[in-house]
Amino acid sequence: MGTRDAPGLPSMSAAQARSAWVGTGALLRAAWEHATVYLPIILMALMALGTYWLARNTPTLGVAEPPRPATHDPDYFMRGFSVKTFDATGRLKSEVYGSEARHYPDTDTVEIEQPRIRSFNPSGQLTVATARRALSNADATEVQLFGDAVVIREAGIDAQGQAQPSLEFRGEFLHAFMDTERVKSNQPVELKRGADRFTADNMDYDNLDRVLELRGRVRGVLAAPAGR
Repeated sequence: MGTRDAPGLPSMSAAQARSAWVGTGALLRAAWEHATVYLPIILMALMALGTYWLARNTPTLGVAEPPRPATHDPDYFMRGFSVKTFDATGRLKSEVYGSEARHYPDTDTVEIEQPRIRSFNPSGQLTVATARRALSNADATEVQLFGDAVVIREAGIDAQGQAQPSLEFRGEFLHAFMDTERVKSNQPVELKRGADRFTADNMDYDNLDRVLELRGRVRGVLAAPAGR
């Protein structure tokens, strides 16, 4: 039985059909080639849109707070402690004992209960400071002593080779500068230098300059030189 064309439709041969398919394929390839030219631009646009979306929808971090100022609260404690410091040559410079200590970061000071501080000057002379309570700087070169305060420098030979008698300071408050060998007080004090004894309402003693200043009601007892 032969093929019959549908009534009212134009007939198409096989060659014409193949030609139509070839033409359609060529158009599709051309369209794809044109599309690939713009594909990088399209991808970059999509990435830009994605980045913008993330930036708009990502929660922002809060503004960093400025560092809080240090408060006068202790940041660490020590109990039944002993702390030693040494100079550049390894020589013992000072040693601090205490039943308890509290460090205050805002002033970088240490408050010590029942302190006992030993300090050596460059000549090796030992100075010992004790009290019921002390307030010291970080390296114990400046110490304020409160309650039954005593500072004793042992007798010895100074840097010039001269003999120095022992020195003893007593009072309810003494301010000792260990490095500069200075002791002062704005309260009544008692000073013993060898066999000599002095009392005053306040005092400033500089061992390096060999200057003693006594103020207020001053009393002194000078011992007679040996052999007289």
